[in-house]
Amino acid sequence: MTQETTSKKATNFRWTICSLLFFATTINYLDRQVLSLTWKDFIQPEFHWNNNDYGNITALFSIFYAISMLFAGKFVDWIDTKKGFLWAIGIWSVGAVLHAFCGIATAGYITGNWFVGFAESKEIISTINNTSLVISTSVTLFIFARFVLAVGEAGNFPAAIKATAEYFPKKERALSTSIFNAGATVGALAAPLTIPFIAKALGWEMAFIIIGALGFVWMGLWIFLYKKPEVHPKVNAEELAYINQDQVDAPVETQGEKDATFSLKECFKYRQTWAFIVGKFMTDGVWWFYLFWTPAYLSSVYGMDSTQSAIPLVVLYVITLLSIIGGWLPKYFVDKLGLNPYDGRMKAMLIFAFFPLLALLAQPGGDISYWIPVIIIGIAGAAHQAWSANIFSTVGDMFPKRAIATITGIGGMAGGIGSFLINKGSGVLFDYSHKTWTTVDGVPLLEKFPQYINDRIPENLFAELEKSGAVVSDGIDKGYMIIFSICAVAYLIAWGIMKTLVPKYKVIKY
Repeated sequence: MTQETTSKKATNFRWTICSLLFFATTINYLDRQVLSLTWKDFIQPEFHWNNNDYGNITALFSIFYAISMLFAGKFVDWIDTKKGFLWAIGIWSVGAVLHAFCGIATAGYITGNWFVGFAESKEIISTINNTSLVISTSVTLFIFARFVLAVGEAGNFPAAIKATAEYFPKKERALSTSIFNAGATVGALAAPLTIPFIAKALGWEMAFIIIGALGFVWMGLWIFLYKKPEVHPKVNAEELAYINQDQVDAPVETQGEKDATFSLKECFKYRQTWAFIVGKFMTDGVWWFYLFWTPAYLSSVYGMDSTQSAIPLVVLYVITLLSIIGGWLPKYFVDKLGLNPYDGRMKAMLIFAFFPLLALLAQPGGDISYWIPVIIIGIAGAAHQAWSANIFSTVGDMFPKRAIATITGIGGMAGGIGSFLINKGSGVLFDYSHKTWTTVDGVPLLEKFPQYINDRIPENLFAELEKSGAVVSDGIDKGYMIIFSICAVAYLIAWGIMKTLVPKYKVIKY
């Protein structure tokens, strides 16, 4: 083979960048999952939380994330991809580690004894008679740690989508996005295989510290491997031409146009922005509900602890890996059917929107076996991730590169608000259904124990009733049925509104 022939073969360094984005997203979701996999078995007994306390923490995380997304996208567009990603993962890794010290801070705030270790703080908290003060203090501290985590994590997707737009032509963006977005599934998959066992062996605090430290390792790789494709020594002229193929027929921009940015106010003028907002608002909360509440669902409805639920959760997230089809299908529609990128994505998204309807059968199927809801949630999760890869890619289809992170941040804010509503609503609904729809020997719980109408149900009440021979039927499964039903129909509603707002492919020029 001659040197001339060799030089004409395009490099594939863009896939190395995609791999980095994949690992960043994996770490991102590992850090989110530590709390959901430790609170029931380790944190709740220490701090006396109920579902509403946990719901408040996850809901506020969602709203912090939502607000931060609005500014994270603009920040990444301003400071650029490389520095923006470094700031994002650095901040969220600090936030992840901060969770570990909430116990020490709780003991210190209440007793004034700050200079203790993890084990000593547990002993101190166990001697505090004021349970309400322990609950309020610990919840506040965890909310602060989640705030720092949310501020950093808000930068992940704007930076990743911007990097994808810089390194991939439009026809490959859904595929590359689905690959790095699969990091969310891999992170969620790795979490139950690692976090509960770290927490059990070393304490829940070390689970936050060990998982949080992974982000600092990734930062070193990003510093040395990421440069813009036009100046990267690993990207040859042929690969650069392939990356920039969409610009061949595009109008030439002046330097002033290249440097211009979209203001937030200008972004909201376009129907394309509102279509993205609606799609994210309606569907992001579904994924976050599955992510944050599935471990609690297996615990509350089927009595599994965090180690017992590890295998079902692994199976669930293995199924979710089918989302990789989400990147292939629109490419097939574009290459084989001749559709433009937007129409190809919308056609694929309509197909994916039907699969979450299976969630209507999750809770009824659970009466037969817990494996039925596990498999259904896995399929619904795969459909979401396939949907997510395509809805992110619609931004790159319709907006110039300099606006991509900003628009992604606006949509992420909308998704965070949707997630806040579903997480807060779930916590309230589950405590309500747990208290109001539970029966003891066929009698409603609150008729048998009216003293708990306005108070928390003691953590050990059900266990003591069952020991005495009473038949307890927990009504929390009815609460899950309501949320599953909302999750089932969200995608079809979102698709219908998006298609109404943007019926045809139209590129925004500015």
